[in-house]
Amino acid sequence: MSDRVTGHYRIVRWQEEDVRAFVPNSLPPQAPRLHLDDEAKTLVAQATAALEKLAIAGDMVPDANWFLYGFARKEALVSSQIEGTQATLQDVLALEAGATLSNPRQAREVCNYIKAIEYARDEIARPNGLPISRQLLCEAHRRLMPDEDNKQPGEIRRSQNWIGGTRPGNAHFVPPPPDELTEALSSLERYIHATDDLPALVRAGLAHVQFETIHPFLDGNGRIGRLLITLLVEHWGLLRGPLLYVSVPFKQQQAEYYARLDGVRLRGDWEGWIKFFLRCVTSAAQDAVAAAQRLFRLTSGDLAKITAAPDATVSAVRLMQLLPRHPVITPTSVRQLLGASKPTVTKAIDFLCRQSVLRQIGSARRNRSYVYSSYMEILSADAAPGR
Repeated sequence: MSDRVTGHYRIVRWQEEDVRAFVPNSLPPQAPRLHLDDEAKTLVAQATAALEKLAIAGDMVPDANWFLYGFARKEALVSSQIEGTQATLQDVLALEAGATLSNPRQAREVCNYIKAIEYARDEIARPNGLPISRQLLCEAHRRLMPDEDNKQPGEIRRSQNWIGGTRPGNAHFVPPPPDELTEALSSLERYIHATDDLPALVRAGLAHVQFETIHPFLDGNGRIGRLLITLLVEHWGLLRGPLLYVSVPFKQQQAEYYARLDGVRLRGDWEGWIKFFLRCVTSAAQDAVAAAQRLFRLTSGDLAKITAAPDATVSAVRLMQLLPRHPVITPTSVRQLLGASKPTVTKAIDFLCRQSVLRQIGSARRNRSYVYSSYMEILSADAAPGR
């Protein structure tokens, strides 16, 4: 679609320069309205079916928290990698387990993103919690960037920002001026809670682009914008948790991801964006189903092997049952998990190492940490930095 106007430009003054800042029109797209052709309708059906299979996969395991834990962290990691983070999933899980990292800063940033996800999900689930709103996203942003005072965590920006370039005058894209943000965000909030005959997945795709275009924070907009997809998928009943890591296909096709966002702003090509977004949802859901099945087969097989071993201890079996939610452990973290003594914990860890379930990370003789390596290999597929 090349003849749709999706917003207007305002001339703003920035350090002796006149700059064209883009102010988006309210959702849904109009003049003309968003058109879902046969291809788009097929993509909606495919993406919806893939999410239904993912929901079933999450329900068929003894503890759905296995997947919620791992998949939420994978989404947080890869979404952060899109913004340049070089941490690995093992780094993130090791930091959560209390292990010592040589450079924990970027892993801590991902852990902050996880806190933002968990906070926002808890709020929309509570009867008296915050709905999906400007206030909720601000509070999530506050948790995303707690140590970045210069980035105004939790606050809508009060100055002009830009994307690409060294200043607004040579930027790739200049979002709305600060005085437009309150109405732009209020309009997006109204759309999210209004009745619309478009499929929920399509609406989630529209909302993501709108938030990215508004760019209401000084930093962290991409991560909060992708978090919004996670929240909307759950809010509209498509999944019962953050099982969808849509940032993986976004990262794999990062150039097209950004080009499709530009296509909406510059040419009004909402249809092209929606088709791209639906393909990404389908790909992510199918990948998550396959990963869930592999993880379930692995953990079930390892638990059966451990339980059948003649020298297995009760503590080793209990630890094996906990590993899917704690695939990186330290002796201290295991003592807390099991409520057991140091000798008991050491014996359980040594047993699981002999059974090739756990592997020590590095060669440290003190402050050791261990990883459920086969589990981590499956979970961290497509989540390596720079891929």
